[in-house]
Amino acid sequence: MLEHFQSIDVDIEDAGIFVRRAGAGPAVLLLHGFPQTHLMWRDIAPLLADRFTVICADLRGYGRSACPASSADHAPYAKRAMASEMVAMMAKLGFTSFMVAGHDRGGRVAYRMALDHPDRIEKLAVLDIVPTADAWDRADARLALGFWPWSLLAQPEPLPENILAGAADAIVDNALGGWGSSPDVFPAGIRQAYVEALRDPAHIHAICEEYRAAATLDRDHDRADKAAGRRIACPVLALWSGQGALAEWYAGEGGPLALWRNWADDVRGRAMSGGHFFPEEAPAQTAGALIDFFVGLKSGTG
Repeated sequence: MLEHFQSIDVDIEDAGIFVRRAGAGPAVLLLHGFPQTHLMWRDIAPLLADRFTVICADLRGYGRSACPASSADHAPYAKRAMASEMVAMMAKLGFTSFMVAGHDRGGRVAYRMALDHPDRIEKLAVLDIVPTADAWDRADARLALGFWPWSLLAQPEPLPENILAGAADAIVDNALGGWGSSPDVFPAGIRQAYVEALRDPAHIHAICEEYRAAATLDRDHDRADKAAGRRIACPVLALWSGQGALAEWYAGEGGPLALWRNWADDVRGRAMSGGHFFPEEAPAQTAGALIDFFVGLKSGTG
């Protein structure tokens, strides 16, 4: 997996970020979601590396990246902190500006980078998410039951930590098979890599802290931006599962595109084949949409 990609540990202040790098040309940063690691990009990154310098990173607290100490307000795991860390990491690799695509939790770090560091982000692609405050403000039983990590992992410690530690296999199997994607999409080695990433107590705590931050500080940061009229300045590509929650839950508001257009002027996008994990189900389709967007062509409608 990613055999031709260089493995790099990038030291950033009190932590370290693990990345895989290959290709040449304009820089593209790829960020994963839960319960994944950078390996989710295994079939997409090589396709992008034909045109771009591709950086696949493990988020703070995930995969092979470090787990800095948290705080009572969860600030070290707010997307603001994680976004700043990724910007610093890319600068250490020699990229003062770059394009970014993020799926799930990685998408939340990616759009926070575009809001907090507009001079660094040239283009932004968000995969199967809507902004965090929008999701919480519209949350109902469907979110609580369908995407249970939002509520379960945000509970005070140590309850969610103990659940993750005692049931890593069940957690991964439920996510990979229960969010609209077929479990057959994930080879045994990939599934096991995701399980192993959830067995370490430090990573378990870090992931729970990230969800706690999403339920508190991330919401506050989004709302403060909205009140101040701050918007995403760069072009935005929104891709979402055509058979998943986003296509259904927000249809009455014009779908994901309408929600993202409340945050940015230049937004395009479309529904994709597959469930929540469509980048792993349909890597060629996903890579094609990203390449078209990153090289400047229109990708989809809007």
